[in-house]
Amino acid sequence: MRRLKLTLAYDGTDFCGWQFQPKLRTVQGELEKAVAVITGVPVRAHGSGRTDSGVHARGQVVHLDLPETRISVPWQKALNSLLPDDVTVLDVAYVDDDFHSRFSAVEKCYTYSLWIENSFLLPWRRQYVWKCGPLDFDALDQAMEYFLGVHDFAAFQNAGTEVSSTVRNILDFKRRPGESEHEIILEVVGTGFLKQMVRNMVGCLVKIARGKEDPSFVRSLLEMKDRTLAPATAPARGLCLDHVYYGEVDRGGPDSGRNKPDKNGHGQ
Repeated sequence: MRRLKLTLAYDGTDFCGWQFQPKLRTVQGELEKAVAVITGVPVRAHGSGRTDSGVHARGQVVHLDLPETRISVPWQKALNSLLPDDVTVLDVAYVDDDFHSRFSAVEKCYTYSLWIENSFLLPWRRQYVWKCGPLDFDALDQAMEYFLGVHDFAAFQNAGTEVSSTVRNILDFKRRPGESEHEIILEVVGTGFLKQMVRNMVGCLVKIARGKEDPSFVRSLLEMKDRTLAPATAPARGLCLDHVYYGEVDRGGPDSGRNKPDKNGHGQ
């Protein structure tokens, strides 16, 4: 067997998330179906994280263990000819057997797009942004700083996934321009994330930036560790898994990383 690493992009609008579910349309299900056409046997696709229904990806990383008889297949071209229009393979590479798309990851980067204009929403952006209206950028920037570093994120984890610890390390959290003057993007990088943690952080930030809480509200929630006290989860459609970074596997390339793996990290 040879291990193949894929980098995928997908529009999550019409998917019930990444993870295979019987009778439901999932990214993993569509990918495994396409791979089976080529190999003639079932092959499990292991993703770097489990994105939820409606969540998009520009850099989902997947690994597959393929029969030796199929290593000469031009996998990018072959899979893109079989996959539906809302999934595409951006890159392929053979990797060592000890590479794991999830456990070898050292950092992940998610982006969340916010539409900050109240009077209209461009129709072609409606599945990719949260229309939240005008925001106080100073309050938003101040609040993001409270998330930086190692904290217990129990107040920002939704139920549904068992983890040994809710402590995570956020390395960077910043605001940058979006695709138009009516959007902003929040970009967060961490060594691992809890279930719907990014969407919960964004929900909290928007409440603060609307003037309904002080930026220090983030610190209070982190200290109290109580999900019931935190604001509602932001919609899935604004979230995108942007990059997954690795260490020595492809040091110096677009997937290079800086820290040791966090094996408890989960996707959004």
